[in-house]
Amino acid sequence: MATAHIDAKSKSLIAEVVLMPGDPLRAKYIADTYLSDVIKINQARGMLGFTGYYNGKRITVMGSGMGMPSMGIYSYELFKFYDVKTIIRIGTAGAYSADLNLFDVLLAKDAYSESTFASVMGLSDSNILAGSSDLNALIMKTAQELEIDVNECRIHSSDVFYTLRPDFYKEVRDNYGCQAVEMETFALYANAMALNRKAATILTVSNSFETKEEMSSLERQNSLNEMMKLALEVAIRC
Repeated sequence: MATAHIDAKSKSLIAEVVLMPGDPLRAKYIADTYLSDVIKINQARGMLGFTGYYNGKRITVMGSGMGMPSMGIYSYELFKFYDVKTIIRIGTAGAYSADLNLFDVLLAKDAYSESTFASVMGLSDSNILAGSSDLNALIMKTAQELEIDVNECRIHSSDVFYTLRPDFYKEVRDNYGCQAVEMETFALYANAMALNRKAATILTVSNSFETKEEMSSLERQNSLNEMMKLALEVAIRC
């Protein structure tokens, strides 16, 4: 039963809990590094997905691509057609606040967006959508057990990566209380609400709009393991 964008032939190939980095190669890294008995469950359009075991728990990890349309397609098909119960996005974010530092781990309590995603799909005209409160509570509890500092906050899911308005982030921060920006969570939360599923987003700060600091490409590659470890430990508790 492949869909238009996922070529897994059976629901049984995909676990009930899915971790979703934006980058499909990061999905491969997680599978290679942390999972055992791994099988590839998707390679359509290069959006790699894998199912394996972490400490005895069956988990799927799959890329979402960049932006809300891409996340919207993949998360919807996983929720709707493969009976996935929980998706945890794991990605990077740009800090809007000088109080956040590179490598800080964030939990997106909710997401503000100027996107019409939720409105066009017929779900809601609200520009702020929340993650699953019980899943967020589990993430914070697990982080405390692992002694990982996590900042639970509102994030901005932007429709654009490049802008001609360099100070626009200040408007979003000051008017809506957003502490950081990425490009996928609003769509993920919309789909979870529409289909009565659970969703959360864990992010690592990779750059700062305030201090202009930015991770190197090598740091981006090697510094996300704390976030990945947290997501995996949450997955086995779901």
